[in-house]
Amino acid sequence: MNDRAGRRRARRLAIGTAVVLALAGMNGPWLYRFGTEKYHQYQINKPEYKAANGKWEIVDFPEEYRQNTIHAALLRTGKILLVAGSGNNQDNFDAKKFDTRIWDPVKGTVKKVPTPSDLFCTGHTQLANGNLLIAGGTKRYEKLKGDVTKAGGLMIVHNEDPDQPITLPAGTKFTGKENGRTFVSKDPVLVPRAKKVFDPATGKFLRNDPGLGRIYVEAQKSGAEYETGTQDNYRVQGLSGAAARNTYGIAQKLALDKKDFQGIRDAYEFDPVAEKYIKVDPMNEARWYPTLTTLSDGKILSVSGLDDIGQLVPGKNEVFDPKTKKWTYLEKTRQFPTYPALFLMQNGKVFYSGSNAGYGPDNVGREPGVWDVDTNKFTKIPGLSDADQMETSGTVLLPPAQDEKYMVIGGGGVGESKKSSNRTRIVDLRSGSPKFEDGPTLEKGTRYPQSSILPNDTVLVSGGSEDYRGRGDSNVLQARIYHPDSNSFVQVADPLVGRNYHSGSILLPDGRVMFFGSDSLYADKANTKPGEFEQRVEIYTPPYLYQGPRPSLSGGPESIERGGSGTFTSQHASAIKKMRLIRPSASTHVTDVDQRSVALDFEVSGDKVTVTVPKNRNLVQSGWYMVFAADDQGVPSEARWVRIP
Repeated sequence: MNDRAGRRRARRLAIGTAVVLALAGMNGPWLYRFGTEKYHQYQINKPEYKAANGKWEIVDFPEEYRQNTIHAALLRTGKILLVAGSGNNQDNFDAKKFDTRIWDPVKGTVKKVPTPSDLFCTGHTQLANGNLLIAGGTKRYEKLKGDVTKAGGLMIVHNEDPDQPITLPAGTKFTGKENGRTFVSKDPVLVPRAKKVFDPATGKFLRNDPGLGRIYVEAQKSGAEYETGTQDNYRVQGLSGAAARNTYGIAQKLALDKKDFQGIRDAYEFDPVAEKYIKVDPMNEARWYPTLTTLSDGKILSVSGLDDIGQLVPGKNEVFDPKTKKWTYLEKTRQFPTYPALFLMQNGKVFYSGSNAGYGPDNVGREPGVWDVDTNKFTKIPGLSDADQMETSGTVLLPPAQDEKYMVIGGGGVGESKKSSNRTRIVDLRSGSPKFEDGPTLEKGTRYPQSSILPNDTVLVSGGSEDYRGRGDSNVLQARIYHPDSNSFVQVADPLVGRNYHSGSILLPDGRVMFFGSDSLYADKANTKPGEFEQRVEIYTPPYLYQGPRPSLSGGPESIERGGSGTFTSQHASAIKKMRLIRPSASTHVTDVDQRSVALDFEVSGDKVTVTVPKNRNLVQSGWYMVFAADDQGVPSEARWVRIP
């Protein structure tokens, strides 16, 4: 811990002025710092301090198991899946070094898992069968403007043949009719056949609308002289006859501009029992930074992301059917920025909070609202404060989920903006005319805030940074617990590790919370030294685990139908005040649309606790859940796992 953090925490603990002055006067600055830190450690380990503030501890994996964790998910086995892929490291990507670990927080063991693709910046969600669906990832790293040596960009390939699609292989050459420059495709492309258009009134043939294919092309040689300044039509080399007449390319400016990351179509299910990736059909669209959200029918919606040429997927969203393992497009398009925070509502519609990870136009798909996926109707929700600072904000469904209240936390301006918001905004979707209202403020503007629902109906909010990727040594070393019943924050113990970009948090079955990742751009306040990825895991033990014995919870069925009941055993049954059904988290980039805590009706008879699961399948989606009991002091049991079929 640095000296500044030590002094700040010491002030918060109200170290006596006389003690500080005595240490400083008798022993000088070094012993002052040593004594202050020693006293700080004494204070934060006192039982009464931990009962009020909780405690943070660092888990440092053996060196051979360390990685740049970008994604984490709690598996139904109680273990944590930690996914790095290439871990935002170009050298790893070039060497095809893609990493995954499984960590057992009970036994403390770590295992390496073969990783089939670069799953850096993939999307993921929990499936009904207990597997984790993972889709998308990285095909190519970004290149900054000064690093781009060959002019390139998007080529739209047109096919005017209404009878035949055409496939162009990688390496196809396109030569401009006006500029005379030749560009080469990096990948194969399938261009569908043209569509015949008829007059709806007369049935008379009007025209052929060409089929379109999108492909990334580069100049054959390096240099600014191969850039183009305007749109041009391009002849496709190697074709003859009708194919040559019907097939051509159109491109706008092909230049040495920055080239963004490119996505992949690959999709997998991760099996938590076999502890391996299982390949399923690829998505129709390549996606980097997509969000996956479960819909009312159990299918998985895949939204947004950068495609295989580094451009935002143009609103072409698709769904995965867990039964057939195949993807199909939605009929209508709707565009969002990357990693949009999308949550299934109790009425089957999808709530978009406005939280996102950036990329894409700053005036398209940014406003929050309710999306009817079936009709594609989108109803905007007003009242959002700091609406221009929603990138890198976090959104959480406040407990219990039946209340359908959401909190949007912090955020920052578009791109690398220095702006950051200290606001929280709360919306009640059950009200007749929902609108956002400000909740309690954070002490500092905060990008990348991590939030985890706790079993006692509170929410832990921690970390983040004031500036983009922690610039200017701006990590926020603070944590708070939000109480929905009083709409207030209570500050608790400060984390030991700064967390910003590429970070997240996961509630564990024992009621603790794990934190992972952080990817600071710089390592110093002057922004002169490159940052290093934070590979350490940190565990927060909330105050409730220092406030007396935990209620026991044992037995119970393996599965409970919606609307059905299940009976558990507890030696402290008479003291139990809440029973909660909590969906396990799958978190990345401060985006976790899986976590939710559902209140369970329950009855107590002797040492038996019988719970009833709500009937609404949109509230309780099929899958594996943790069942927690909480006593009259808010102290939770350890979780029991149960499947909702």
